[in-house]
Amino acid sequence: MNEFEEMDFEKKKYIVFQLHDEEFAIPVSQVQGLEKLLKITRVPGAAPEVKGVINLRGVITPVIDLKICLDLPVSEFTESTRIILVNVNNSEVGLLVDDASDVLDIDMKNIEPSPDVIGGKEVAYVDGVYSIDKRLLLLLNLNRALNVDPVQ
Repeated sequence: MNEFEEMDFEKKKYIVFQLHDEEFAIPVSQVQGLEKLLKITRVPGAAPEVKGVINLRGVITPVIDLKICLDLPVSEFTESTRIILVNVNNSEVGLLVDDASDVLDIDMKNIEPSPDVIGGKEVAYVDGVYSIDKRLLLLLNLNRALNVDPVQ
């Protein structure tokens, strides 16, 4: 393998999104699409983080508010609110986020471990931290964040 192929292998594409005042990133390989806020139909008796379901091109998809999953302050929806469609455990789920801003190539060797001293529920769901242009991106592990039995 030459140097160029090795360099390319160590970079992965991530989509960057905002929740409250923090920036998170998830691998593009898990993302099925990005939609503006659609009409969400509530489901009686659903867990608090499940905002309801959407009908997207004939497919009924549950929509989850990531802020509730991560114990972040919940806010009203705005013009920039987006639904990121992801594949987690072979199921398509919509994630409500405040905004989705970038797709970045992240060099995997520059990811720092998430500091344990931060505290809070979200730390258990973060695989690492990536610093770019004075910004800190928290690399979210969706499989853990959306687990039915969240880490207590």
